[in-house]
Amino acid sequence: MHAILDDIQPVNFHAGEQARRYLDTLTKPPGSLGALETLAIQLSAITGELKPSVIPPAVIVFAADHGVAAEGVSAFPQAVTAQMVANFAHGGAAVNVFARQIGARIEVVDVGVASDITAAGVVNAKVSRGTANMAVENALQPEQASEAINAGVAAVERAIKAGAKCLIVGEMGIANTTASSAMLAVLTGEPVASLVGAGTGINSQQLTHKVAVIERAIAARNADSQAPLEVLTKLGGLEIAAMTGSYLAAAAHRLPVIVDGFIATVAALTACRMCPAVRGYLIFGHRSQEPGHDVALRALDAKSLLDMGMRLGEGSGAALAYPLLQAATAMMAEMATFTDAGVSDKAAL
Repeated sequence: MHAILDDIQPVNFHAGEQARRYLDTLTKPPGSLGALETLAIQLSAITGELKPSVIPPAVIVFAADHGVAAEGVSAFPQAVTAQMVANFAHGGAAVNVFARQIGARIEVVDVGVASDITAAGVVNAKVSRGTANMAVENALQPEQASEAINAGVAAVERAIKAGAKCLIVGEMGIANTTASSAMLAVLTGEPVASLVGAGTGINSQQLTHKVAVIERAIAARNADSQAPLEVLTKLGGLEIAAMTGSYLAAAAHRLPVIVDGFIATVAALTACRMCPAVRGYLIFGHRSQEPGHDVALRALDAKSLLDMGMRLGEGSGAALAYPLLQAATAMMAEMATFTDAGVSDKAAL
């Protein structure tokens, strides 16, 4: 894990500035394509290329269970994690559908599902059978957190070896909004009640209970807000740790990565607290309905590409945002300059 941190360098700001200047030579008023131009500049800064490619994309979904599910914080039983992993493996989940739409290779990684996974094609990187109940004890041991982070790094390296030019990271784990909310409260100092949402669809009474469980866990674990790895270890999850590792690896390899929703953004915040240079490699796909997502985005000074009222996870929102990256790179590669098209630009008038 520490080796990957040493490999992370800031994005290439010079390449980004070259892209900005080139955009102003294309047949359009300067800045008229708005956020698409900002996206193109970021992709050039990430890759160091004026005309980068994001084809093909790869989707990685990390799955794990959470001991805090025993506190009744989710509308679904823990068994649903394994059932959804099987659904991913059989191609029936939302992220599978969206991955097919964008031509993405998808890999499902078991980093901590409580039961045995027998579905074909699922990568077995199980660190443990779920986390411990953070309301009672630390969710993870330090070595478990490190192993899960390394599993995330390894998954990205497999994707790169298979030719991926863009990464989409998703998750599955019953009660992972509880763990993410606890982590975010500590990392930002925000009150728990302002962060916690319906998750899988709990009612108002269950929501009150969920807030109380998280507050109790935060008080009992007493994690140092300035030590992101400690926060992850005491309050997080194995899939959250793996996602954190995947963002670190993407940055180390100068690979654009689209961050999904609430849980993904908490993992991204953790990675950025571990290594601030990671931030430049992150593209935020969509704004989740989970109330804590806005807080996490603000902590990263980030704005999402899409706002569709989603809160599914799995990498679904990030996959839906991917065509915007395709459009940004196609704009750079295919639009004519004023000179090429024989069109007078503003400076010539």
